[in-house]
Amino acid sequence: MSRRHAAALALLIGLSSCNSTFDLAVAPSDERLYERLYPYYAELCAVSQIRKNPGYGVDTSGGWGGHSVFYLNGVCRDRGAGYPTIALCSDDASAAEQGVGLSVNAHFKNANWIATDGRDFFFHGDLAPQERLTRAAYDRTQKEAESKGLLDGIVFHDEVFEDMPPEMGRRDFMYEVSIATDYAVNFARDRYCARVPLTRAQMGEVVAYLNGVNEIYKNGRKEFEWNVVQNNCTHLAHNALAAAGIWNAWETDRFIVVAAFDFPVPKNEFVDLMRRTNDTDVSDPHALFEDKVARRALIDYGRLPVEPGALAEAEPVVQQNDIYDTQPHLIFYDTPVVGSYERHFRAIFSEPRYTDIRANLRFMVERYRRIAANSAAAAAAGAKPGGGAADDFGAFVRLYDAHIARETAAMEATLTALSQPPVAVIHGPVTR
Repeated sequence: MSRRHAAALALLIGLSSCNSTFDLAVAPSDERLYERLYPYYAELCAVSQIRKNPGYGVDTSGGWGGHSVFYLNGVCRDRGAGYPTIALCSDDASAAEQGVGLSVNAHFKNANWIATDGRDFFFHGDLAPQERLTRAAYDRTQKEAESKGLLDGIVFHDEVFEDMPPEMGRRDFMYEVSIATDYAVNFARDRYCARVPLTRAQMGEVVAYLNGVNEIYKNGRKEFEWNVVQNNCTHLAHNALAAAGIWNAWETDRFIVVAAFDFPVPKNEFVDLMRRTNDTDVSDPHALFEDKVARRALIDYGRLPVEPGALAEAEPVVQQNDIYDTQPHLIFYDTPVVGSYERHFRAIFSEPRYTDIRANLRFMVERYRRIAANSAAAAAAGAKPGGGAADDFGAFVRLYDAHIARETAAMEATLTALSQPPVAVIHGPVTR
């Protein structure tokens, strides 16, 4: 989020927000195992503000609302396109190119988002584990980003260059003001990420949606104008997940007065996604049938809102840091005193089922077993869903019952495999 929009965000949400004091210490749970189980996954990340120390280049400090970024595993950047474009990775894609991180920036004029190859560079730049973020490492990462061509084909709004030092070239300036927002995110920002496993078909829908968003700016029909309430960084990630059948889309470019009271905020979105994918009641087929998004997801992708593998992760800004303040803020948009987001946020990081893959699988298989044992679908068959044809509902129930049985068996098999000595390949419940 740029400085020129920070004041607007503070005005809108400063009186109805709280800042978490949560100690960031939640490391990824079995990263390699997770990728074997779920080769396609999306990761929506709420990241904190930037506070840059004086004397280290252009001041890119931002407001307490922070920023959202979006990582897609199993997706690659099309380096030959000369413009931010992504595709499902080919079988021969190199490890360094596997996965892509997306970021929206108010600076962009002819694109909504840019893409960064590789999860590690997207979050950590060219910094080795435990290495201090010095000016040399900061400069080295910018040079690496330029060599990757992350801003190829991108045009910035003219007013962005008003702060450009006279001795700096425009291209170098673009990479300078993009670092720690569009790539090397953890250089300056704490992050809270919600992972959601997807099928290959779902990921294909995400890719198609994202490329379509950029297309209208690429050909010059329209200039991208970031707006904190009408079209911000969180709208993109939310709506990409909507394209995969995770939840309803969030309308952009709504009337400003309406939008000001109902717009996505990064940290809220993290909590909402974790709750949607972990805590939605999937025991009632009537409720799922009435939830149009859940109904279509089961029919089209064989998925329910709650599936195993939806995990949270948290990582702090690089602590040995010469460039940025290591105590950045990130707020909720919440109701004062009785707000629920802080409570839900703390619950996510206090229960292992939200952060550990084995605990998550054990919890989910027990939930699915209870649904199967209680025969919820059969017991409810006599009731009629509101607004839905009985025949349609009957077909949905049969699909639902089959899904519960299939996924229960798959999770049980995965847990059994995890209890055995390591094997070459583990086939997880959603690798279809």
